[in-house]
Amino acid sequence: MIESLENELVTFRSDPLLDSPKVCNAGRHLSAVEFHSVLHDAGNNLESQAQNQFVLLDARNLYETRIGKFQATNVETLDPKIRQYSDLPSWIDEHSEKLHGKHILMYCTGGIRCETASAYIRSKGAGFENVFQLFGGIQRYLEQFPDGGYFKGKNFVFDHRISVGNQDDVISSCLLCGSSFDDYSSRCRCNYCRMLVLVCYDCQAIAGRKYVCELCQRNGKGSEPMMLQENELHEELSSDSLEATEITNATFPGVTTPTQTHKTYANNHLRKLRILCLHGFRQNASSFKGRTSSLAKKLKDMVEFVFVDAPHQLPLIYQLRPSEPDLLSEQTTDAPSSFQQSPPPTMNCKKRFAWLIDPNSNSLEEQGWRMADVPFNPLQYQQQTYGFEASYYYLKDVILRMGPFDGILGFSQGAAMTALFCQQQQKRCSVMDFRFAILCSGFSAISRDRSKESIRCPSLHCFGNSQGQDRQIANQASRELADMFEEECSIVIEHDMGHIIPTRSPYLDQMKEFLRRFI
Repeated sequence: MIESLENELVTFRSDPLLDSPKVCNAGRHLSAVEFHSVLHDAGNNLESQAQNQFVLLDARNLYETRIGKFQATNVETLDPKIRQYSDLPSWIDEHSEKLHGKHILMYCTGGIRCETASAYIRSKGAGFENVFQLFGGIQRYLEQFPDGGYFKGKNFVFDHRISVGNQDDVISSCLLCGSSFDDYSSRCRCNYCRMLVLVCYDCQAIAGRKYVCELCQRNGKGSEPMMLQENELHEELSSDSLEATEITNATFPGVTTPTQTHKTYANNHLRKLRILCLHGFRQNASSFKGRTSSLAKKLKDMVEFVFVDAPHQLPLIYQLRPSEPDLLSEQTTDAPSSFQQSPPPTMNCKKRFAWLIDPNSNSLEEQGWRMADVPFNPLQYQQQTYGFEASYYYLKDVILRMGPFDGILGFSQGAAMTALFCQQQQKRCSVMDFRFAILCSGFSAISRDRSKESIRCPSLHCFGNSQGQDRQIANQASRELADMFEEECSIVIEHDMGHIIPTRSPYLDQMKEFLRRFI
């Protein structure tokens, strides 16, 4: 089983230099029944001194609170309307007067976010002691009160269902026309920040529209739906030159991936494929973007690459390098100065990340520079099996905030994570978040005996052949990864180069041919 021990399941602060509050100081847990009873008693208490004694604080993001929240008589519901959880500390700081001296009833989807947020409120001292949190979150509450109880609307969930609850209980409305509506589509997002927005079916049918969420409107980025912009099409196009074309997976029969509507233009301009890129072990989004710049340039008319850092930060490693290699044979107990431990580099270096980590490593606790305690092991990837669950939900959040994406590209460990993600989606969801996967110089982190069912996602596998120069990932390891995918919808490209993604013919031509199937 792939598992990990995490310091934080959800990032509370965007600034890595600031410590998160200690959850040992979190608010008192209330069961679903206790939480319900407090709201019931507050609503039935008509004494003036009881008025405004309680406040409900929603610890979720705006796209979640839009479609459902707790509402009770005599209890004010505070909706921070934040874009992401790491914005909550600032909201608490700026609105502390609304919380001071009150009995604060906090809630979120499953209870995780309230642990840290309630501890942060209590850390403010006098007047902020009475903080309570709904144990198990909205999910546990709705299990106890299937009719909804004091929760109105629907509960946003992070899987293919998107929301659960009474289908007739609608508290939200369409961003454009204001009609009652609460059915999210992953294709309807703010043009600026990529947050999900609610757009009814009639308004979605209006071709060429893009949307501006409430938060971006508040920041002066426009209040009207936006037509397709000139810089997106590379030249000015009139609305009558658009022709909607339905693209299906006819090329790969029997494969269930999202059907998407693309825009085909009279002058042969096509919407670019958006591809989420996962870097390798001990890399980051910036370095991977640099390493793939040549590929991006040669595919610029077809794709848009989006790069993200993995969630597990690693310590920076340095090794001793002798100034006189010929002295090695003369090394004694008292090593010469050229082999003495030297200090780590003093320049500022960018952080390094991983999707999967060695369960025996201390990378989760250790930051900064560390001297390598063992020589480089080219087979170290075989021990990197922990941390998947955190990486999976991290990617789900990335897709929610920055998507939608057409495909996913993984390099080395990023390819292993791509395969794990696709396999997990196949188990948990009826529809995958990606229409295709590209796996370069990858290896399998899936035990074959636990993965008897092939991954049914169109895939392209690109790796060095048995005579190639890839000294990090063996040809057989990459081939075993390719074997995890359904053979009839996968393509294998073997090259004679090293641990890279080739950008010359014929390999680039084969990649382009694969991508054209989805345009």
